[in-house]
Amino acid sequence: MQAPEFWHRPAGLLAKVLSPLGAIYGFATARRLASGTPEKLSVPVICVGNFNAGGTGKTPTVIAIAERLNARGLTPHVVSRGYGGSMEGPVRVRETDHTAAEVGDEPLLVSAFCPVWVSKDRKEGAQQAIAAGADVILLDDGFQNPAIAKDVSIVVVDAVQGFGNGYVLPAGPLREPVKTGLKRADLVLSIGPEKAQKSFRERWGKLITCAHLSARLEPLQTGMDWSGTRVFAFAGIGNPNKFFATLRDLGADIAKSESLDDHQPLSQSLMARITGEAKMLNAQLVTTEKDAIRLPPELRATVMTLPVRLVIQDWDALDQKFDQLFGN
Repeated sequence: MQAPEFWHRPAGLLAKVLSPLGAIYGFATARRLASGTPEKLSVPVICVGNFNAGGTGKTPTVIAIAERLNARGLTPHVVSRGYGGSMEGPVRVRETDHTAAEVGDEPLLVSAFCPVWVSKDRKEGAQQAIAAGADVILLDDGFQNPAIAKDVSIVVVDAVQGFGNGYVLPAGPLREPVKTGLKRADLVLSIGPEKAQKSFRERWGKLITCAHLSARLEPLQTGMDWSGTRVFAFAGIGNPNKFFATLRDLGADIAKSESLDDHQPLSQSLMARITGEAKMLNAQLVTTEKDAIRLPPELRATVMTLPVRLVIQDWDALDQKFDQLFGN
């Protein structure tokens, strides 16, 4: 389901009415974290997570960090719960063997960059990864998971949306209060254009006492000239409007855009409708890399993708953490 609009507006009456339920949710999260006994693994663990329900840019962040670690000569393995997939695991994700319905779209996408393990039991998945040769674990969306001790915890946030209205579910988009979560964070990584970064710092900067990194998503140079290309754009990610805005910035003529739910299955009936509308509009279908993973095989050749990559403007704070863990 898509996030309610009031989550991303200044707190109004509805948020305040729901805030007692949010307090209960936040208390339950804190209690679950306090009741766990995190296990220290034999290799460093770098956690990439967030406070917000839904997408904030964790997947491109995991890919960027995996590539940074690879450049150091390390062998990172990603451990994910495989949201949206049916497999319990632990299982190593292989693009040739698995589908998004089995392991989730994000693990399938990330598996093109480094080994990925899907496991509902994160600790068991990490142990399998270490046995397979991992010398560092990238724990995807594990910030509220108490099973594994983290050496570095990175909180990813969309600079445009920030932490929403600052309230906890269902009164707002947060899994736990910002102040509470930041006490466990080593770094905050905000993703967005400079204008959004400035607004984010003005609104939330005083609460951030750990290192704060800024990053942006940039289209991958594929040689495709989008200028004037008439498209029907669809996306089932955390914030589809970011995808549509990127296409517009590249000069694409968006005949229609359709926002889907995050991780929404691309069923035969849905794709038949979208394909029919695109033909009527004389528009080329285009979607994100993550959505393309979920496309029915027979449609993959007919739908274009716009790949993006995370560009971190200054790696120093994160590199310092890596130096502490792995040496220079």
